Amino acid sequence: MTMPAEQVKAMAYLKERGTDAPLAQIRERVADAFATMDTLLDSVSAAQAGKRPGDGEWSPHEVVDHLVETHPRALEEMRALMDGRHSPVSPIPAGLQSAHPMARSWSDLRAALRWLHREVLDVLTVAPDRLTEVRAPIVMVINVRASDGTVKPLHWTEHCDWKACAIIFRLHEMDHLTQIRKALRARGD
Repeated sequence: MTMPAEQVKAMAYLKERGTDAPLAQIRERVADAFATMDTLLDSVSAAQAGKRPGDGEWSPHEVVDHLVETHPRALEEMRALMDGRHSPVSPIPAGLQSAHPMARSWSDLRAALRWLHREVLDVLTVAPDRLTEVRAPIVMVINVRASDGTVKPLHWTEHCDWKACAIIFRLHEMDHLTQIRKALRARGD
């Protein structure tokens, strides 16, 4: 079966912008994505964050809950790979959320996400710019346009080194940044 062009492009991105990229460049790209997310979220009130767009998509609050749940696991995974160990948390489910996504206050979620952003960047600041042989199974999700013009998510598992895992922080944030912007537009915020 032929791989969709979007999947081929995603795999090439992981190699070029992750595996083969200098660590300083990866850190800069991840930092930019985190800063973009933080800037957007600074303008979102708790009331806006709690509104679902109405099409079955997550609210901004639920998206941030998802990031707060997945980032610690992804960080643990990346650290293990850096140390040449297999990660005990792999693979991380694509739709992971807390048991009660709306239970935490917006300000607590925002503080947790800012702390996680700093933690990831701190790890990338002191990381060795070398690869290990260990890979982790990462659940990848991208949108693929079907022949009928509809867009559908494509899921697959990719075995990634730690630098590819690091650049996935950027991809993950940018994907959910788009999702939050869409949710805010749908609700007129």
